[in-house]
Amino acid sequence: MSGESREKDLYSVLGARPSDSLQQLKHKYQQLALLYHPDRFGGVCSSESESGLTRFLEVDAAWRILRDHNSRREYDLQRRAKELKQVWPVDSTVCLEDMTFDPDNSVYTYPCRCGGEFAITEEEVEEETHERRPNMEEEEEKGLKVEEEEGEDKEEEGDCRGVVVCCDTCSLSVDVTRSRRY
Repeated sequence: MSGESREKDLYSVLGARPSDSLQQLKHKYQQLALLYHPDRFGGVCSSESESGLTRFLEVDAAWRILRDHNSRREYDLQRRAKELKQVWPVDSTVCLEDMTFDPDNSVYTYPCRCGGEFAITEEEVEEETHERRPNMEEEEEKGLKVEEEEGEDKEEEGDCRGVVVCCDTCSLSVDVTRSRRY
């Protein structure tokens, strides 16, 4: 992937959404390729033809990445990682157990009210678990763990940890929590 194509969202370059199918992406690419193809400008050097060529190259670069399942998945993961590092207002909290797991793609999903979905890969869940577990073990070694009192519910406020997950279609995000008991 080139540096320029990484700066711009490839889906927006094609006027598409991340949830669009390969056929939908192909259709949008074909429309834009016809609109901005250099042959359409008849070899005339003008600012319009130069901007058309630039746009054509952007569209073509986006299509080259999004048309292949593996490169699209890699791009989506990178895009997702970037989104997760941003600060988002959280709409609600969802327990990982309430999400639907797709074993073929190793992804947990939860429907958004806009019709899109919140998705987190099993790999992201495991990374979050491994990042937090050493910190918890350090706290236990230092004697910072609060002992549970008899009769208390095991899922106290501090017992769940979350990760913010953004909808693939709109700007909503949810805090996905997972029990600390591994």
